Amino acid sequence: MATLLNHALRAARSTPAPAERAATLLVAGAGGPLGSAVLEHVLATQRFAGVRVLVTQALQTSVKGLETLIVAPFDAGNGAAQATPIRPALADTALVVFDVKRHANGREEAFLRPEPRTLPRLAGWLRDGGVRDLVVVMPHNAASLPQALKAGLADLDEHAVVELGFEHVVFVRSARAAIGLRSDQWLQRVADGVLAQLRLMTPQPDQPVRSNKVARFVGELALRLPHSAPGTRVAAPELLWQSAQHADPGPLVQAWLAGEALPAPSARRMRL
Repeated sequence: MATLLNHALRAARSTPAPAERAATLLVAGAGGPLGSAVLEHVLATQRFAGVRVLVTQALQTSVKGLETLIVAPFDAGNGAAQATPIRPALADTALVVFDVKRHANGREEAFLRPEPRTLPRLAGWLRDGGVRDLVVVMPHNAASLPQALKAGLADLDEHAVVELGFEHVVFVRSARAAIGLRSDQWLQRVADGVLAQLRLMTPQPDQPVRSNKVARFVGELALRLPHSAPGTRVAAPELLWQSAQHADPGPLVQAWLAGEALPAPSARRMRL
């Protein structure tokens, strides 16, 4: 009898702890080139318990694991703007992607397209809805972001988001190609030409990374963030460039979140 009891106790002690529950994810801004790449990536990996995407109109989808949530457009204007009702337990983690508009097909119009000026209101709504961890992807034109802001908070809106009480907040500063429009003024065209030459001198780590590479980095970040130390972090463009040099960005993201030395690139030649 004692032997059976000892075996039972030993088995109980050796039983592995249950695996941590996979987090649920909510994506805002999935209509643009980067946002759609992020959504496609997180759905393809199937590593989240569920994925919700914010839309402003009904969108029929048969994608497994994807749920649409209709909301009113967020407005940073006066208090008379239409309020979006809060739905309990929106998600564990939220991804907000600020992206350029595209017209690939009519489906893109259904996705919520957040504007940077609405970030505090959107973030507040997410926090009230139970979101604990927030990742904000804020692309910047190459060679236009001051060095001091690459790894720090850029404006009062970002400070306001940090003050909302999320467990984790990450601002991802993804470099993108400058969107240039030809001016009617000859002097402005000369200035634009000079700036274009300067962009050619932009260090490679500051140059834009392909959308699918950024999506892989952001997906790993959203997955691993809840298990890291709480706090606010800023992912500079150089970090995304380093991530693009790895076949699997997971170890780099894990090391960065833990404050450890980043692993050496796995790519034989530098790539974007």
